[in-house]
Amino acid sequence: MGQSITVAPKQIDGFYVFTTDRSLTGQDGARFSSPEEAEGDASFPATLATRLFSGDTAIENVYVASNDVIVGRMGEWHPKAVEAASSTIVELFRFYE
Repeated sequence: MGQSITVAPKQIDGFYVFTTDRSLTGQDGARFSSPEEAEGDASFPATLATRLFSGDTAIENVYVASNDVIVGRMGEWHPKAVEAASSTIVELFRFYE
């Protein structure tokens, strides 16, 4: 149940920008520098950040602004890390299948 989000990932320097097919925040955006910072917030961006942090311990920060999710990660972005982050975003609004 719920709709999948379409994601188009693009690397810019050491960050990955995941552009989605819908807005996840207002124009102000939301920034999370740690899992603890995201866990105390019940918003969609915080929920997404919590899932991204828990899925990859090398993720250092998450910024969600409108339909972009910008993720910083320690070290290189390997294809499996990009796929895992993309999958987490795609499944944000899925409740069950």
